Amino acid sequence: MRQFNIFLCALFISTAIVAQEVKPVKNVIVMIPDGTTLGVYSAARWFKFYNDLGEGLNIDPYITGTVTTFSSNAPIGDSAPTGSAYATGVLQQTGNVAIHPETSENDLLPVDASRTYQPAATILEAAKMEKHRAVGLVVTCEFTHATPADFSAHHYKRGNYTAIAPQMAYQNLDVMFGGGNGILTDDIRQHFTHNGTTLIQDDKDALLSYDGKGKVWALFGEKALPYNIDRNPDKIPSLAEMTWKALQLLSKNENGFFLMVEGSQVDWAAHANDAAAMIDEYLAFDEAVGRAIAFAKQDGNTAVVILSDHGNSGFSIGKRECPGYDKLSIDQLFAAVSKYKLSANGLESLLINTKPEAFRDVFKKYTEIDLTDEELQTLLSSKNYKEADYTKVGTSNNMAHNIVNILNAHTCFGFTTGGHTGEEVLMAAWHPQGDVPRGNMRNTQLNEYLQKVTGLDSSLQELSDRIFVKHGDVFAGMNYSIDKTNPDFPVLVIKKGMNRLEITAFSSVAKMNGKPFDIGSVVVYIDKNDTFYLPKAMKEKL
Repeated sequence: MRQFNIFLCALFISTAIVAQEVKPVKNVIVMIPDGTTLGVYSAARWFKFYNDLGEGLNIDPYITGTVTTFSSNAPIGDSAPTGSAYATGVLQQTGNVAIHPETSENDLLPVDASRTYQPAATILEAAKMEKHRAVGLVVTCEFTHATPADFSAHHYKRGNYTAIAPQMAYQNLDVMFGGGNGILTDDIRQHFTHNGTTLIQDDKDALLSYDGKGKVWALFGEKALPYNIDRNPDKIPSLAEMTWKALQLLSKNENGFFLMVEGSQVDWAAHANDAAAMIDEYLAFDEAVGRAIAFAKQDGNTAVVILSDHGNSGFSIGKRECPGYDKLSIDQLFAAVSKYKLSANGLESLLINTKPEAFRDVFKKYTEIDLTDEELQTLLSSKNYKEADYTKVGTSNNMAHNIVNILNAHTCFGFTTGGHTGEEVLMAAWHPQGDVPRGNMRNTQLNEYLQKVTGLDSSLQELSDRIFVKHGDVFAGMNYSIDKTNPDFPVLVIKKGMNRLEITAFSSVAKMNGKPFDIGSVVVYIDKNDTFYLPKAMKEKL
């Protein structure tokens, strides 16, 4: 009964949202500061004020409401399902990337079991296929990470980069800026050669000077970019610089564009409980917001939607170890963090190569903190490596974690966890006619707004039912088999008379009698039900 009532409430609200008049625009920009809670906005504003960097944030004039983000079966969301809800309008479980979830006894709203594992078409795919617009992604994580994958790939497991990376490459994105050189495969490189994609690697100048009309990927580092506070500005572009270049290139398309920009590592710094890195990451994202809003206002036919995908860490300005909270001066609250010149990870990378007798000098140089004997001993006895799992940096006994504890001991910032939290997140928006989402919305309702402002003629679900159909339904009555010689990339083989159609998993290129042709969308294979999902129209090829 409770779930039914929730469903009716959601349906009522959803109907109200759909009824809202929203004028479609030519260009749509979605900006996601991953894992950013309300406390981060507040700290970033005060940080700017304290350091004479100006008052307020670029996002401030455009805040319109909040979004309640959640998974299909849990109020606290992970980036994969929550970002996917924005991208597809479909609630999903932890780990899911743009795919219909399995049912669960804890489902918050009804889940259609008949659709389990069906890929869910994204707003990016619809903009490309239905509106013939240029599409792009700009991030500071590796390009296969959850949020960029949410908009451009499909799988039940976010960590399966073997399945996700080729999908993103075969989406034929017009722009992909971020990290992940170490994830590129020979097949991806060959596809870039075939479809005319320019690949720029670890070359900031080449990216910022690029002015071609073709597709372009620019990647920095083996996986993610460094934290902005640790970034070498001569070698690595800022998120704002990458965003501005993406806007310049995508706007050449006469049909318009869709762009998703993610401030990926606000979330990572929150996981690590690293206040200085977290504030700096958000400010770097906010600079990109300023660029996007400036473009939208000048263009006059662009909408911008800015919102986080979930909370993280329970960050607060004030903690129980700082009594007299209402009498703490701004200096007491923001002086220490303003002196931190590296993230805990950045400082760790220096200290693990530093002789013990020099620890105090190095720590003092980058934090202005004089280490006590006890603090020094803690650092010297910690694990002498960087924690591989960014979600555990705030809780495991690695050096970065111990550095964070020392840094936080000198501030009045509090953290309740090293994981995600369930509070609603801020929403901001710009629309040339003022048709922005307002009040409190659910993450799926935000997707409804994106569909309307993009001007789609058919829904994302209708698109899903055209391009992600089970192979048994598409080729019913025909002779087909699945070649699993390469288990990572099975090949669906269909024979009819003298014709042989070969369709490789996670690709958008198939072969008819050995001759390659473009399918128009990626083909997804799900091993759990041994099924290919592909366009209904593929039957016509035979």
